[in-house]
Amino acid sequence: MSEIRATFYGDDFTGSVDALLQFARRGWSSRLFTTLPTADALRAAAETVDVVGIAGIARSLSPQQMDAEVIPALQALVATGAPIVQYKACSTADSSPAIGSLGRVIEIARDVVAARPVPMLFAQPDFGRYTLFGTHFASENGIVHRLDRQPTMSTHPSTPMTEADLAIHIGRQTALPIGSVPLTAYGSLTERLGDADEAAVVLDAVTDDDLLTVGAALHDLPSPVFAIGSGGLSQGLAAASPGTASTVPTATPAAGPVLVVSGSRSPQTRRQVEAAAAAGWLVRPLLLGADDQAEATEAALDALISGRSVVFTSADADTTSLGDRSVLEAIAEAAGALVLAAARAGAARRVIVCGGDTSSRITRLLGIDALSIAANPWGNVVLLRPHADDTDVNALELLLKGGQVGVDSLFLDAAALDV
Repeated sequence: MSEIRATFYGDDFTGSVDALLQFARRGWSSRLFTTLPTADALRAAAETVDVVGIAGIARSLSPQQMDAEVIPALQALVATGAPIVQYKACSTADSSPAIGSLGRVIEIARDVVAARPVPMLFAQPDFGRYTLFGTHFASENGIVHRLDRQPTMSTHPSTPMTEADLAIHIGRQTALPIGSVPLTAYGSLTERLGDADEAAVVLDAVTDDDLLTVGAALHDLPSPVFAIGSGGLSQGLAAASPGTASTVPTATPAAGPVLVVSGSRSPQTRRQVEAAAAAGWLVRPLLLGADDQAEATEAALDALISGRSVVFTSADADTTSLGDRSVLEAIAEAAGALVLAAARAGAARRVIVCGGDTSSRITRLLGIDALSIAANPWGNVVLLRPHADDTDVNALELLLKGGQVGVDSLFLDAAALDV
């Protein structure tokens, strides 16, 4: 019997999985729900694991939509009695006043969890994310850029980053005062957090030791503590108080051909698709019209059954005839249908879903109630075991990949992975 040590809500699925991994690496047992669980299910999980998460979709929602998504989730997590509640946000602080507003999250949390200063830590050094004197930096192709000059985030289609000072960036999303605490003040970090006049404060971190310092300070604050942050925050919390759960496996049995469905238009995902095409994989654009599904499914199954891995990508998809459907909904529905068809036919066991928002929606479309870690082969790459009422879906292994995550050969490496 475990006593719950923390809970978290993830604003997309790939980020939620990253948090799950960071806790698991440091010995914390965990459970990740893919939708708001019943009170009984949440209570049962809280009695048996160290950390419980709820994977959500808030990163792609308007502030009004976020209220309906985030308020019930935080209320449920607080009800577990956990001393710490994390809002898992992207390590590039993806948000704006109109979409995925972290300012609105601060407002909600001060009503639902506690009206105290909210610590915010977005740095994740092992992923090339750093914050120094409140200014955020993110690497791309081995080069560290200020966030507002990073090639991908400065031109992000939904939440382009025009400001690297995170207190200013988030301050544009709320009328509440937002401050920052630099590394030079970490000698009295717990006191600084407890005495902060601001509604929320951005915290620095450049090394894993800095994450540990932040995690230890949060454990020393009066509960319940609400904090916003990346997987770096999850890492710091767990590293400051390691658990005793079993080591995460590095591989699973061979899975045959791989099916990749991508809603990501990140340059890094495009490079991964190009590497797969060069290796002889079947690469096709997602067909988003309902009348096109039979053709796409037949092509995918023929290739997979013959042993050829397949990629369906949204980068070149035709979005001109969607009617009232949003592009994101159309991509998720088309990709989800392909995954389900492959599962029903037993044509592919290992499935890669690219894009945080796409992963969120496809997982729910497949009827998956919860996820657990099957393996962590390398880095922050995780193979997940789905838990659903559908036995065909349960037979899958899922790799949910954020747009900027992974080396160019990620798809090929995942296909080659074996015990």
